[in-house]
Parts: sequence; structure tokens; C-alpha cells
Amino acid sequence: MANHHDRGWSPPSPLLWAAAAVLTLAAASWQRLSGPTRPRTGETTVAGTSLSWRLLRAGVSGQPLRVEVDAPEAVLIGTLRWRRYPADERFSGTSMIRDSEGGPLVGLIPPQPPAGKVEYYVVLATRSGLVRIPEDAPVVMRFEGEVPVAVLAPHVVLMLLAMLLSLRTGLGAVFSRPDTLRLAVATLAALTVGGMILGPVVRKFAFDAFWTGWPFGEDVTDSKTLVAWLVWLVAVVALRGARGATDRFARTTAVVAGIVTLAVFLVPHSLGGSELDYARLDAGASPTDAVRTGR
Repeated sequence: MANHHDRGWSPPSPLLWAAAAVLTLAAASWQRLSGPTRPRTGETTVAGTSLSWRLLRAGVSGQPLRVEVDAPEAVLIGTLRWRRYPADERFSGTSMIRDSEGGPLVGLIPPQPPAGKVEYYVVLATRSGLVRIPEDAPVVMRFEGEVPVAVLAPHVVLMLLAMLLSLRTGLGAVFSRPDTLRLAVATLAALTVGGMILGPVVRKFAFDAFWTGWPFGEDVTDSKTLVAWLVWLVAVVALRGARGATDRFARTTAVVAGIVTLAVFLVPHSLGGSELDYARLDAGASPTDAVRTGR
């Protein structure tokens, strides 16, 4: 394959970095919007007034989940209905109160062990009848152990850096850029530290398990991180053995690795994650042993 430099044009490095940055920001935004822990929002008409609500889908294990609804004064009674998920049991009812005059109605869901899930909804009573929020399926939320900022922050930063480096390396490989090997090594290093080292540490704090992906479990987040790390390991090995910057096979491995990593980042975070099996917990298993993945 001919070198793109021989064709008279190759995009300048700043342009490649800009393109990689735009794609990285787009992928990060998609992660936030598509993840199963993003709060559920909506609008409901209550006593002739449009009510905007925001219900959480993630909580800290060991702490009650605070559910708030900015209900108008026309609401006489607010009830928080919840039950463990998945579990064959009736919904429990908790009265909601206002912390201050004119403030939101507040109800608390009891804390659950790490990976414990709860489904809930709110019922508002007015003189004209009952209003359910949300009107369709209940909100499903999950409790997680608290992860120290000193661990979580570098994990997030390094994973975003790995995405940026991955895209820049793949784009550079398309144009036979001489910095492809150096950037591929940097990408692999960021994935190694951010994903394969700090990732399991984050999971240990959150769910008391270092690794629940393949081959030991079905957690999608762990498994997709492993896929990205493996494709870049192959790319680095191929690039190190390349005959030069124009080596077709080596460049192809870098391009494929960049595409695979982008696809991996587009898979919603925490999909198919840990879930507490309440049946096993009630049968006497410890909270750690009762956790399963792929849910």
C-alpha cells in the first residue's frame, strides 16, 4: 500500500487530535446518557399543575436512598412504594414528608448491601384522585459501595485518555503516521493502569469483587475493558515487528483496535453488572456470595 505522504497530503497532527477529541467527547456523552444509573426524569400533571420529577437509579450502600418530589401544595399525601428487586414480595409503603414549608416531599428507602436493587414509585394523593410517578414501570435502582475519589478520579481520567489516544492512534495509522507505535504503547499503558488495574479496584470498593467479567462472570463492563486491552496488545506487538510506518498489517491492527475500542465505549456502562440475589441472601448466603453478574 502506498504511503499517504506520497500522495501529496497528510492531515496535520492537530487536526487528528481535534477529530479524536470530538469523538471522545461524543462517546463520553453517550456513556452518561445511556447508562442504567442515570436518573430517570419526566413530567406529570398533578392537580392541574405540570410537575417535573427526577428519580435516582443509584445509591450508596449503607445509606438510605433519599427520594424527592417537588409536589405542589395541592398534594395532600405522598407515599413512596418500594420493594427489593428482583424479589417475589409486596410493595412496602413509606410516608413522604416535607423537610420545610414549601419544600419537596421526601421519602427514604432503607439501605441495601452492595449490588442490592430496589424498584420504587411515588403515589400522590390530591382531592381529585391519585397520581402515580412514574405512570408506567417502577424505577429500578442499585446500591453500590462508596468509591474513594482518589481511586475513582484517576480511573475515569485514564479511561478517557485511553479513548482519546486510541482514536488518535487509529486515525494516524490510516495515514501511516510515524508516531503510531509510540501512541499505541501509550494507549495500552492507559488501558492497563486505568482499566485493568484501577478498574478492578473500583469494582472491589463498589461490589466487593475485583473482577466479574469473562471468564469468571458475565459483567459487560469488565469484559469490554478486557477486549479493548487485548486488541491494543495485539496492535502494539504487530507495530513493534513492523517493517516501517507503512506496514499494511501493522497499521491495520491499529485501525481495527481503534474501531473496536470506540465500539466498546459505546456499550452503556454498568450494563449487565452485579445484582444481589435476594433469594440466596434470604436463604443464608452472605451478601458477597449472593451477588451475581450479567443482570
